[in-house]
Order: sequence, then structure tokens, then C-alpha cells
Amino acid sequence: MHTTFGRSLRRLVAGAALGLLAALPAGAQTAGKAGDAAEAVKVKQLLEERFPGAKVSNVAKSGYFGLYEALFDGQLVYTDPNVKHVLIGSVYDATTKQNLSEERLRKINRVAFDSLPLDLAIKKVKGNGTRKLVVFSDADCPFCARLENELKGVDDVTVYTFLYPIDQLHPDAARKSKIIWCAPDRVKAWDEFYASGKLPDNDGTCDTPLKTLQALGQKMRVNATPTLVFADGSVIPGALPRQRLETELAQAEAELKKAATAKK
Repeated sequence: MHTTFGRSLRRLVAGAALGLLAALPAGAQTAGKAGDAAEAVKVKQLLEERFPGAKVSNVAKSGYFGLYEALFDGQLVYTDPNVKHVLIGSVYDATTKQNLSEERLRKINRVAFDSLPLDLAIKKVKGNGTRKLVVFSDADCPFCARLENELKGVDDVTVYTFLYPIDQLHPDAARKSKIIWCAPDRVKAWDEFYASGKLPDNDGTCDTPLKTLQALGQKMRVNATPTLVFADGSVIPGALPRQRLETELAQAEAELKKAATAKK
């Protein structure tokens, strides 16, 4: 979160992350009234005035308690029409236990999967490879290692790994990433590194895509590894367990089919 906004917002809510629990009808997230759209413009202006320097986008009327939702540097928050109070946290459907805020954030943050530079990834095809998954990964990230272990049980998927070392956390990850990229067989080098910690025998001085991928990650606001991008453009951070991976892959395929049908 933007530093200035984060400090101000923490003071505003006294450091409390407030989770809202609600049972709301499906499709109640965005109201289509002209009045709501006009008020959303006002809400955006007020948020920008009260939190100078914060990047405010995607302001819209939510279906929750008459509040508006807004995106602050990748975080979804809720506020009243006069921006007197701001809530941080997730809204859940009490019946289905679905995290409605997370679902909304996924839709807001979707990227065009086909626009990603897949030629700059370590490409691993498993089974028929029909399903697609992009992973921003740091060679020294323990959660990335956990994800690699979970992916062992996932078949019929093509995994595109973007090397994304986070220097502040893992100062040696960039060196290791370069050495892995410079290997004759990058998939084998990546797998062996996670299996045993062994690095290929080279000095890592070939041309690598690390700077390009760093710029891409910053543009997409990738600030944690692993971060996953599914075929429908949904972006989800974290080392998801195998069953969740299967669920998200299936959902992404369903979304793509739905979009294809809508175009006909």
C-alpha cells in the first residue's frame, strides 16, 4: 500500500482491519444507476483529497450497506459516500462462506493473459498442457518452493515461470536466477534447483529477461512471490494448495469458454 495513504489510513481506523460479514444476493456488487456513477466520481475526488498521493481507481457503488468500494494500490477498501470512514477487510457471504471482496478484486485486477511475454518464461508442459498458468517466482522464496511441491500433483497444464527475484528479501536470488536462465535446459535446471539446491555450471552472464520481468511485475503490482496468473487473467498471490490450484484452473477455463460464447 502507498506509504502516505497507509499511515493515514492506519490512524483513521486505529490500526484495525475490519472484516464485514454479510449475506447478500448474487450480483449485488455494482449498481448501475446514473446517480451512483456521479457519486462515485465525488467519492474518488474526496479520497484523493483526504489521502494525498494515494492512487485511487475503480471507485464504484458496492452492494454492502450503501458503501462504495475503491482500489488503493491493489487493496480494496470501502467507504461511505462522504468519505468519513474507511473500512479495510473482506466481505463474506454468510451462506456460501465465499470471500466476495477477493472475488471482486480478482475481476478488477485481471490482465490480458495473451499480452504477457511468455517467451521470457521457463516453460514446462505437463501432460497435454492444455491449461495455462503463469507464476512469478523467486528462487530463494520458501513459499515458491511450497508451490513447486503442490504443482507436482497438477497435470495437463503448461506452467510459465517468470524469474522474479525480490532483492530486499533474497539478495542472492538474482544471481541464482541468472545461472538457471543461462542453463542449456532451463526446466531441468529449475527442477533440480528446487529438488536439491544444485545450480547449473555456468557464470550467469548470458542475456536474461530479469529487468524486463521486473518492470512487468511492477506494472502489475506484483509485490510478493509466488504470484499466479491464470488463463482468464485472474491474479492470485500465494502458494495455493493443489486442490485450490485445480479449482482456480477449472474456473479460469470456464471463464474463457463463457467469454468465447459471448463473442458469438
